[in-house]
Amino acid sequence: MSTTTHHPLKKIFSISSLTTFALILGSLGLSPPVGLAQSRSITATSAQLETLYLNNNRSYSYNLIAANRGVIDRIVIPQGATIVGKYVPAKGGLRYIAEAVTYDRYSYRISASSSVLEDVKDPRDTSAGAIAEDAAIGAAGGTILGEIFGDADVKEILGGAAAGVVVGNVTADRVVVIDPKAPIVLYDN
Repeated sequence: MSTTTHHPLKKIFSISSLTTFALILGSLGLSPPVGLAQSRSITATSAQLETLYLNNNRSYSYNLIAANRGVIDRIVIPQGATIVGKYVPAKGGLRYIAEAVTYDRYSYRISASSSVLEDVKDPRDTSAGAIAEDAAIGAAGGTILGEIFGDADVKEILGGAAAGVVVGNVTADRVVVIDPKAPIVLYDN
């Protein structure tokens, strides 16, 4: 016959009592809220109020705002928390690298990143106004070339305008457009 003795502290510090203690501290505002990890990603949006046009060949430090509650690196991130990080060059665009999260008076290091945010032709260079400007520059070029090589007529002017539109559209910079309302999903590294 075997007798088992239980240490009194073992019962006091059981897993369920530690969890209860942590929840009580969290509800009193004495520690960050605790929760069980449901996923390893979080959705965020740009903290900037205006649309960002970022070149795909350099890094930019900008913050994001957590759009919902999530868990990254076993850190519970509440909705509205600030995610500190930067956009870095990646093949085909930029990737957001999250380095820290701050909320209330807490700040934690995290390691998360987005998938590639794809670059596009700069919409500011392909707008109707930009196309008209390229056409005007091309038409002026066509007129000048027509005058140099003979009389400039409608054919040279229209040809120059068409060339201006084509060259302007082909040479438009590629940028990553960050809409402040568009979600960016960050994945635990």
